[in-house]
Amino acid sequence: MPRKPNRNATGKLPDIRAVASVAKVSIATVSRTMNGSPLVSERLSKRVWQAIKQLNYLPNTHARTLVSGRSRILGIIVENISNPFFPELIQSFEEIAVTHGYEILVSSTNSDPAVLAACARRMLERKVDGVAVMTFGEEEPVLDQLTYRDVPIVLAEFKVDDPKASTILLDYSTGINQAIHHLSELGHRAIAFLAGPHSLHSAITRENDFRAAMESAGLQLQKRWVIECDHTLKGGAAGFEQLSRLASRPTAVVCSNDMTAIGVLRAAYMQSLRVPHDLSVIGLDDIDFAEFTLPPLTTIRLSRADLARAAFNALRAQLEEAGNPRLQREFLVSTTLVVRDSTAAPPSSAA
Repeated sequence: MPRKPNRNATGKLPDIRAVASVAKVSIATVSRTMNGSPLVSERLSKRVWQAIKQLNYLPNTHARTLVSGRSRILGIIVENISNPFFPELIQSFEEIAVTHGYEILVSSTNSDPAVLAACARRMLERKVDGVAVMTFGEEEPVLDQLTYRDVPIVLAEFKVDDPKASTILLDYSTGINQAIHHLSELGHRAIAFLAGPHSLHSAITRENDFRAAMESAGLQLQKRWVIECDHTLKGGAAGFEQLSRLASRPTAVVCSNDMTAIGVLRAAYMQSLRVPHDLSVIGLDDIDFAEFTLPPLTTIRLSRADLARAAFNALRAQLEEAGNPRLQREFLVSTTLVVRDSTAAPPSSAA
């Protein structure tokens, strides 16, 4: 059963004055603590939070917004909530935000520009302090809508010449180079790539990094072995069906994301192909499902925790260090290969 809030002798619910009295600090110190101010020492902050917990005090967030002019709400807009990558990203972002005294407002675009515009409008109506636009290529329709109203934003892989905008740079090349090196060491020479939709600049970046990695490894890339998919399970299965109809087939497939790779695993199973004995498969993202596929998926890890931390730090810097000429506006998140059981040496006939 949830604990009921304590009431004072008059039967009233505890207010900020009661918290200050129990913690033996000023009302201003309580306010600063709840707002995450660095001016409050760790010792005093601990006393305040203990008093809040003891009294089961619930702050009046509406009143705080009126006084401070800040809602303490951060928005996050993602591309497609059905892709496990994004719920995992949202969870990490929320954990960090709540720790620092912020709430979050979540929206998913489902790759629809009209929905994206509605998401941004809802964020503005709720007067969010900042927005993390994690749509990886679909953000342009709302940039003016947000920046025009001076709302701090952070974008994934997209730079905007605006003092209120920050960028997270994603280093796909490190992980993709590791993946190609791994396959090359196993003996693979015939490697295909199932790319993401070219409407996403992140998908184009991943494909370009794959091409560069193949060239760096001295491996020849056949044009017909690079197929555009839609970053879904069905897209991965359809992409692999196209590869299967070719006279010359690859011995390994690198995919632009894990959902595509899991679709390939399914399609290979339906063709009675054994992964990794007949075909090696590598994904990208390392969603939680990746280690529970059969076989567990070798993939390029893009940490949602690192991405969420970079997004939050970018927004927090915009909010708390506004006007600082040395304000950090670019944040780097790297990738690394995680080797599991979906890769092995190619079939002896192909080798």
